[in-house]
Amino acid sequence: MTGLVDWASARARMIFAFIALSLIAGGYSYVNLPKEGEPDIDIPALFVSVPFPGISAEDSEKLLVKPIESKIQELDGLKSVSGIAAENYALVVMEFEFGWDKNATIANVRDKVNQAKADFPEGAEQYTIDEFNFSQFPILVVSLSGQIPERTLLRVAKELQADIEGHSGVLEAGLAGHRNEMLEVLIDPLKLEAYNVTAGELINVVTNNNQLIAAGEVETANGAFAIKIPSAFDEAQDVYNLPVKVNGDSVITLGDLADIRLTFEDRLGTARYNSETTVALQVVKRKGFNLINTVTEVRQLVDNAKAKWPEELQNSIQVNFSMDESSQVADMVNQLEASVFTAVALVMIVVLAALGVRSALLVGFAIPTSFLLAFALMAVSGISISNMVMFGLILAVGMLVDGAIVVVEYADKEISKGTGPMRAYAAAAKRMFWPIISSTATTLCAFLPMLFWPGVPGEFMRMLPITLIFVLSASLLVALVYLPVVGGVGGRISAIFEGIANFLRTNLYWTVRLILFIVSAAFLFGSVLLLLRGEVRAAAPILLVISCVMLSITGGSIAPIYGQKKINSGYKRSFFGWFIHALTGNPFMPIVSIIAVAVFVTSVFTYFGQNSRGVEFFVTTEPERANAYVRARGNLSLAEKDSLLKMVEESIMDVEYIESTFAFAGEGGLTQNTGGASPPINTIGQIQIELVNWT
Repeated sequence: MTGLVDWASARARMIFAFIALSLIAGGYSYVNLPKEGEPDIDIPALFVSVPFPGISAEDSEKLLVKPIESKIQELDGLKSVSGIAAENYALVVMEFEFGWDKNATIANVRDKVNQAKADFPEGAEQYTIDEFNFSQFPILVVSLSGQIPERTLLRVAKELQADIEGHSGVLEAGLAGHRNEMLEVLIDPLKLEAYNVTAGELINVVTNNNQLIAAGEVETANGAFAIKIPSAFDEAQDVYNLPVKVNGDSVITLGDLADIRLTFEDRLGTARYNSETTVALQVVKRKGFNLINTVTEVRQLVDNAKAKWPEELQNSIQVNFSMDESSQVADMVNQLEASVFTAVALVMIVVLAALGVRSALLVGFAIPTSFLLAFALMAVSGISISNMVMFGLILAVGMLVDGAIVVVEYADKEISKGTGPMRAYAAAAKRMFWPIISSTATTLCAFLPMLFWPGVPGEFMRMLPITLIFVLSASLLVALVYLPVVGGVGGRISAIFEGIANFLRTNLYWTVRLILFIVSAAFLFGSVLLLLRGEVRAAAPILLVISCVMLSITGGSIAPIYGQKKINSGYKRSFFGWFIHALTGNPFMPIVSIIAVAVFVTSVFTYFGQNSRGVEFFVTTEPERANAYVRARGNLSLAEKDSLLKMVEESIMDVEYIESTFAFAGEGGLTQNTGGASPPINTIGQIQIELVNWT
């Protein structure tokens, strides 16, 4: 295995090409990796919902929930079953053991529900089977409101819905707070009697129409063509002209017998955004796409669509964005990135103080290189950037430099003996090859059990050990392959720079050298500013490298030269030396030390167990959103529920630092990730509150 080090040292150009490829691939992967708030967990739970308009909660339990529960009890891997019976629908929630085969389980559940469907009463609509997925919660809500006709607002919302759902990163943009359009046909009994049309004839005509009838296939010499008889309704006029009966030479149509008009379904719920009636679009991201980029592009898409509206429509409709998940994710990523940079800076300060500038630069090279290699591995594995990944990076910063520090220190020792830089670093990597691998392996073994943590917490936390495994594995490659080559070549370049610095020291006055150093520092500062501002993109990195070389040479030319310190006295033991001597100076002290440490550790665990304040999976943080549930008893109408909800909404809007509110009564509310919490009993409405961003 140590032959790998010799192979890499003999092919320095190839290794530098690999390093450049690693940095480019890692940087590209990090920019394009999906960024999410929490890891996307595949929770083993399914929901079976059965709509049944008009059914009571008691009948829903007896006629819908019970048959489904009795059939699905036979499923393998079923952990628990719970049913919810309510007016107009039934819901059955199934939780399975982890490690389930989702596709096979859904197929088995569908088979069992089909068996139970035979016992459903007439009138039950088609059931749906849904899975629980964090990525299917809305990432953005687009609210449309204004003093315009309801039909116009709904038409604009549906056009906007089609535009948003055409985006590649959007799974769906569901409507909320709207009423579906319907064609209402009011039969006139007097006209039925006048035209001698019975109710049965009318029902048969309507039932047998609005269908697409296949009429076979016609095969000719030029090919085969499918024939179908178009009888589906495309517009209201088709219903109006529907023939009902032939009376002599005249045809009696449905329009002759009834009053036909386009209207809306009965309202089942109300929705308001900031106290104004609204139609909301709930944008759901497609799995695997970047949340931040998707929200930004959807916002731009909505703005572009609004710019194409007529001026009167632009002035009448207010478009508002709320419940924006991208802002939270962006803040989280920025904060965690800042934490990672802070951790890297602190590690570099400690290494710089302990090892010196040149060794600190080599150790610092290992940190970003290991991170970028880990990002490339994440891209290959399909892992997105989440809070657990960033926590893993912070945890790995102090661990990944261990191997690099050992190699650099041993190489410096060999160089001090007169060994060449490349040979010294290769010898250091070979000498410390197995100790570094053993040290990294023992660290990884401490985190491996977290990969097998069962349940939802295990699925949530497993990104942490995976990130550590990727980063520490990359640090092995950097410490044992990349670093010896970089250190060896860097040592040769340092010797050249030192020779130039000595030439300047010999031939130029100290004042001139100081001026050159100040100019180089100013040049470096300007290059950094150009790089940060994004100006002169191609030249800025080149200028930065040139300025670093100039600063290194001029800095070496003005650095003072110290002679070797003369030892005037004999051996003098330091405080640390006395401490080690006290622990190991006699055969009894090691045993006493072990017993003392064991007693101390046992005492700490005992004290913590007696005074523990419990365990929290997540610490309490300041919320950015809140839900207010309005409760009332009695058989209240929708108007009464909405009136009570409006009173509470007006009180909330008077509170300072409220960004927006979305209030709904009945059906038509927003789908939100509430952590599995259900509304309280007797809830008649809900107000979702978004607070002003305090940052």
